Amino acid sequence: MRQYELVERVKCYDPTADEDALKRAYMFSMEAHGSQKRASGDPYFSHPVEVAGILTEYRLDTAAIVTGLLHDTVEDTVATIEEIEFLFGEEVAQLVDGVTKLSKLELQSQDTRHAENFRKLLLAISEDIRVLLVKLADRVHNMRTLRHIPHQEKRARIARETMDIYVPLAERIGIQEIKEELEELAFGELYPEVAESIENRL
Repeated sequence: MRQYELVERVKCYDPTADEDALKRAYMFSMEAHGSQKRASGDPYFSHPVEVAGILTEYRLDTAAIVTGLLHDTVEDTVATIEEIEFLFGEEVAQLVDGVTKLSKLELQSQDTRHAENFRKLLLAISEDIRVLLVKLADRVHNMRTLRHIPHQEKRARIARETMDIYVPLAERIGIQEIKEELEELAFGELYPEVAESIENRL
């Protein structure tokens, strides 16, 4: 998605959106990720743009869209939270910091009880619901492109984590579309034969 397309999407539902901030965040993310590639071979920058695009479907504000564009910069590039705050303000910096902290958490056990505690932890440390929404959009795009990861074990781990953590999380905060998409994508990875059988019957 090109810069002007993203801006137009936001402007369609929020004419007062900060166009300058959106453009600056787009360029900052593109430059920060530089020549990084995803498993698919696509430029890494395509991921935050897609995440921002998913967020526009839920008509989120400028700060959330900017966060979508910047959400991996602190974790995966030389950018710092201080730099984000200087360039985009305290609100965006806090959101990016929140998403970065969520990304660093890992579920240590496949046990259902641990998964429930982990979900509670995610909710507890997300002081702003937009942090969770960015994280869910991030997971949606990662699941849409999961097939490009060459190692089956890693795909299965991500799919299981999605099923145990992010599907119930989306349901809990009332986003049925995301819940259903994540569930379908994770199920298809974990149980491909069953998923194919169901699809054929439908």
